[in-house]
Formats: sequence, C-alpha cells, structure tokens
Amino acid sequence: MTTPGQLAGHTERADAMQARDIAVNVPTVTVDDPVAKAVRVMAVSRLPGLIVVDAHARPWTVLPGTQVLRLAVPGSYQDDPALARTIDEAHADRFWLELADRTVGDCSPRQPTKPVSVRADATLLEVAALMARQHSPLVAVVDDNGVLLGAITLERLITSLAVYTAED
Repeated sequence: MTTPGQLAGHTERADAMQARDIAVNVPTVTVDDPVAKAVRVMAVSRLPGLIVVDAHARPWTVLPGTQVLRLAVPGSYQDDPALARTIDEAHADRFWLELADRTVGDCSPRQPTKPVSVRADATLLEVAALMARQHSPLVAVVDDNGVLLGAITLERLITSLAVYTAED
C-alpha cells in the first residue's frame, strides 16, 4: 500500500540522499569582484553559473551562465542587436576589453532575486524541482544560518539520480 508522499511501487530507502550528499565546493565571487574575474572563475572551473556571496559567505544571488554572460556583454549591444552587427569581425570579440573595472555589483540588478538555494537536508526531488522552476543549472546548498556549504550542478544532480536509482 502506498502512503502519502510515497511513490507507488517504490519502497522507502533508509539511505535516501540529501543535498549535502552531492554538494561540492565551488569557487564564488562577491559583488566587488571584477566581471572579468567572475567570467574567468566560471570558465576555468567549468561551472554552469556562479554563486555570488556576501561578506558572511551567504549567497547573495545565483547566476546561471547566461546571466554571467549578460554581465560581460555591454548593455548597448544587448539592447540593440543592430549595433552589435555594426562592429567589424576584427573587433567583435574584443567587447571583453570594455569591461575594464566594472564589478559584478555594477552590472547586477539593485534588487537581486532570491538566491536559488536549498538547505543541506533537502531531498534530491526538492533540488530538482527548484532547478526546474527557477531555470537554474546551479543551486547553492546552505546551512541553517544561510551560510554556503557547497553547490549542486545540474550535471551532478542528474548523474546522482541516474546512478543512485539504477536498478541494473
């Protein structure tokens, strides 16, 4: 018989995985870090996004990779695709140099969205539902005080689910 909260045909496992079990340490950035550094951190670490933390290591925001790219592309080119087409090929990949001293905070909304985060004891279903709802391939895992413990990437979640639930 299936009890509320239990999937039909499945028995509950005593070793159910939680967010803390698959979270990994990831490099973070702050609002005071240069955008160029943020992009480099994401690229070198091969992350699908970035976690921006405050001075107390609490997630300030979680940015999917497309939003990190948005920080790097000057707004004038984002707002007017015709302007981007006027830049010749020899200079089109040099927009990166226009970042100069711009920080993550300079390029972020003044009121960031609530960080995409879960507590360490969240189930993998909770993590998956949050990722799907927020369209975020990266979730911060926090302790009871909101301090960052680690992160879960979409790849890590899917791999964990596939290996954990394999019945081969």
